This record gives sequence, structure tokens and C-alpha cells, in this order.
Amino acid sequence: MTIDTATGAREGRAADEQPLPWQLRLRRFGYQGRARTDVRDRLAPPFPEPGTRLWTALGLGPVTAARLARWAGWGGPLLVALFAGLLRFWRLGSPNAVIFDETYYAKDAWSLLQYGYEGTWSKDANGKLLETPQQIALSEAPSYVVHPPVGKWVIALGEKFFGLEPFGWRFMVALLGTLSVLMLCRIGRRLFRSTILGCLAGGLLAVDGLHFVMSRTALLDLVLMFFILAAFGALLVDRDQARARLAAALPVGSDGLARPDAAIAERLGLGWRPWRIAAGVCLGLACGTKWNGLYVLAAFGLMTVVWDVGARRIAGAWHPYRTALRRDVPWAFLATVPVALATYVASWTGWFRASGSFSEELGWRRSGYFRHWAETDGGHSSDGAFAWLLNPLRSLWHYEKEVYDFHVGLDAPHTYQSNPWSWLVQSRPVSYFYESPKPGEDGCPADAAGKCAREVLALGTPLLWWTACFALLYLLYRWALRRDWRAGAILCGTGAGLLPWFAYQDRTIFSFYAVVFVPFLCLAVAMLLGAVLGPQGASERRRVVGVATTGALVLLIVWNFIYFFPIYTGQPIPLDSWRDRMWLDTWI
Repeated sequence: MTIDTATGAREGRAADEQPLPWQLRLRRFGYQGRARTDVRDRLAPPFPEPGTRLWTALGLGPVTAARLARWAGWGGPLLVALFAGLLRFWRLGSPNAVIFDETYYAKDAWSLLQYGYEGTWSKDANGKLLETPQQIALSEAPSYVVHPPVGKWVIALGEKFFGLEPFGWRFMVALLGTLSVLMLCRIGRRLFRSTILGCLAGGLLAVDGLHFVMSRTALLDLVLMFFILAAFGALLVDRDQARARLAAALPVGSDGLARPDAAIAERLGLGWRPWRIAAGVCLGLACGTKWNGLYVLAAFGLMTVVWDVGARRIAGAWHPYRTALRRDVPWAFLATVPVALATYVASWTGWFRASGSFSEELGWRRSGYFRHWAETDGGHSSDGAFAWLLNPLRSLWHYEKEVYDFHVGLDAPHTYQSNPWSWLVQSRPVSYFYESPKPGEDGCPADAAGKCAREVLALGTPLLWWTACFALLYLLYRWALRRDWRAGAILCGTGAGLLPWFAYQDRTIFSFYAVVFVPFLCLAVAMLLGAVLGPQGASERRRVVGVATTGALVLLIVWNFIYFFPIYTGQPIPLDSWRDRMWLDTWI
């Protein structure tokens, strides 16, 4: 189909060049009208030219300063990520113990390497793993597990290269934690069109205590956060590329500015969108790590469609919702939901392949849990042209149903369980590890007045999280009253990670689940601090006050992280020093 753009271009140009009657009347009272803007800049705002003032102030020549300024878009994020990586890999093998839920995921990961499914471990397996020589008390009997395998396969990669020891099972999680800082710097740069604010968001993530502790512990939630953040970044790139394609098709007026055109806005297809498919793959991997990725899939799918509606409206569509429903929604669905579903099913490949062998005496051997449910308890025939395909899928469906029933019925009380209402203020963090060594033992100074404390506490940096509470209120204002899409995107990511848990308040849930939306909290704080810095063109005095305020707050957050660093890493400290860090009674 061809699009007749000539008529729309002439009408748009005439409408822009000829003032409306009411505008002519108001000119008598000094009305000047809104300055003409290029629709292309509204659809896809360009990145500002990197400044060279800092480099020239350091005495560098203009050519070198310009080159360094251009490199800052990657150089700054890489430096922040390097800083985050040094923190996360420092003494990664300490504590030399199986802490908290590592007792499940580290061992399940090793079992996946051996059998392709989760086997059964003896009750004293944790102690034997840390003995010299090491004993691996694993049998091929399948065990019932309640989380999909992607996160455990990620942990298994580290164990494959470094062995079944604390450093090995924490390595990949630390690596993903470091890469997530790099991703957030780049995402913030694209979102705010500012390298400084992007690096600020990444730097805040680097010094968040919850993200730090989760990056050094072999649990699934940090892996889930990584894939969700990757999906968000892919959708941001897709948004920019789709809008740039739409902007390039708009007619240009005699003044060189692009004009809205209803015909183009309503008829133009946005073509192949690989980044949206990449987001679907990432969301499928997120769901294959933990099921709460499903809520993020739904939220991000809605968000990307709303972005397309906004693009059509700016481009001049008379009926943007109807146009998006016809032109964009079907492709958005196909690029996310089926792709995510296919990725999720593919993540069970090890379980599918573990078909095992059957004997009358021993039954099924070396096969995953419920792997042959369809042919046995399910009552389905093993014969037929498609039995090889349908029976494994039926068995997987039954397994997933059993897991769902387990999750919704999980209400056993736990010492560290918490309500999602309290997560943003971090009122009930989870203690992953605690010991009270005597003086002269396990790093406790010999001259200590009494026992020491060693703890790994999954506590977000308090000043960062409390600042984020105010930042979210600011973003609500920006989104609801100023229609700032950036605020809406950050709120969408935060809400997708937090709000679903309010439907499960009777369940046994924990505050460390909040690591999923920590990157979005850091983006929220960066956006708030960007407003504190002052708008472009602000007076010098306003800028000085903004920089001083922002700098002071960032330094306080960094100090707060340093202060709590010993209880993030399990370092032995005097018991009185440990008590000083228990700011709230609920942290004990």
C-alpha cells in the first residue's frame, strides 16, 4: 500500500504557516504563540553534544577533550561498573559457608550439571561440601523443586568453572550484579539523555546494600532482576528506533522542520523490531527464573503499547489508540508473549531430556520429577504419533500446577518474613548469616572486650531507600500532572516488582524480593536529583545550590553504605559496634 503524503504535507504546512483567527486577535495583546518545534525532536530527542569544559579545565587540548567527551558515554558507565565489580568480587568466598537459601540453589545447580534435573541430597550434605576432602552427597533420585531452572543454570556456570564451593556458586551472580550496574548506567543515559544522570543511577545501584548482598549470594532474585532490567533496556532501545523510523517518514516544511501528518501516522508500519523480540526473550528467561516475572511481562507489554500510542499521537494520528490497536498491538503481542513462552519452555530442556529408563523392579531412573507423570498417574497412552511431544508437555503442565498450589498455600511462619507495605522503608531485612566468634577466633580481635558479631544482612542502604520514597512521590507528580513518560516508565518497573505481592500478604514472603525493582528506585532517585540540580538555563546561583545539595545527599548515601559494609560482608566486629548498626529493633 502506498501512502499519499503530499496532501497531508501541504495541509500541515498551510496550517502551520497561517495563524488561526484567535491567534491573530490575541496578538493585539502581546500573544506570540508557541515556538515552532520539530516533531522529529519530540519523537526521538537527540543526545546532547558531550561537553568538553571539564577536560579543558584539566589542561587538555580541544581535540583530546572532544575525544574524551565522546568516550564518556561508555567510559563513565564502565568505570562505575568496574567499581561495582571490585566491591562484589572482594572476598566473594566469605563467609565460607552455605548461607540462607544457598542450601537449595547452589546444590540444585550442581545437580543440573550432573543430571539435567534436580537430584536428592543427603541431610548432612552442607557440612560434607565444606569438608576436606569434599564429599558430594548427591543421588540421582529426583527431588521436588518449586522454581524453574534458569537461575540455577546460571549459578551452575560458575560451579562448572570454579567448582562446588562458595566462590564458585556465587561467581555468576556477582558477575550479573556487576553487569546490571553497567546496564543501568546506559539505560539511565538513554532515558534521561544525560551521561551524568545515567552514571549517577548506576553508582547508586553499586552502593545499595540489598543489591550488593544479593550479588554476593547464590539466590535466584538477583538473576531475575538482571533479566528484567535487560528487558527494560531492550524496550527503551526499541522505543527510540521505532520513533526514529516514524519521524523519518514525516514531511518537512519550508522552514526545515518536520510536521505531523495524519496519513503517515495512521498507515505507516514500524517494521521489524528485533529489540522488542530481545525483550521477549529476556522476559521469558525472567519467568524461567521465578514466576513473578509474569507480572513484569504483562506490565512491560502494556507499557510498550502505550509508548506506541504516544508516538502515533505526536506524529499526527487522529485516532492514536485505534491505530496502535491495529498496527502495533498484534506485533507487540507476538514479539513478547509467544517469544517469552517459547523461551520458558526451552529452559526446561534438561528436564525434557532426562527421560531416564524404566524397569519393573526400580521404576523410572535418572528422570526428572514428574517427568513421566502423563504416562503413569496421568493415564495418557505412550503410543501415538505425537505422544513423544504431548506427554512431556502434559507432565510439565501437571508439575507447574503442583508448584502453583504449593506457592499459594505457603503460609508457614518465618522469623524474617515481612509485609510488602514495609519493603520501601526496609523495616524487616533478612539475616542470611550470623555467628558470634569469641576473641581470637574467626577474625575477632584477641583483645576484644567480649564476643564479636559476624552477619550478612540483606538490608538496602537506608538513606538511599528512604530517599527513594520521596523520589517515587515526585515521579507520581511528574507522571500524573506533567505527563512525563520517563516517570511513568520508572513507576511501571517499580510497580511491576512490588504491587503483585500485595495480593499475597498472607503468604510467607521476604523483603529481599524487592531487589527486583531496586534499579528502578535508583533511576527514580537520579531523576529527582536531576531536578534538584536545576533545569537547563538556570541561574548560576540555582546551579550551585543544586549541585551542593545533590553532592551532599550522594555523599551521605555512600557514607551510609560504608558504615553498614561490615554487616553486608560478614566481617567480625565488636558486638557493641554491631548493635550501633541496628538502627531499628526490627533489624535484629
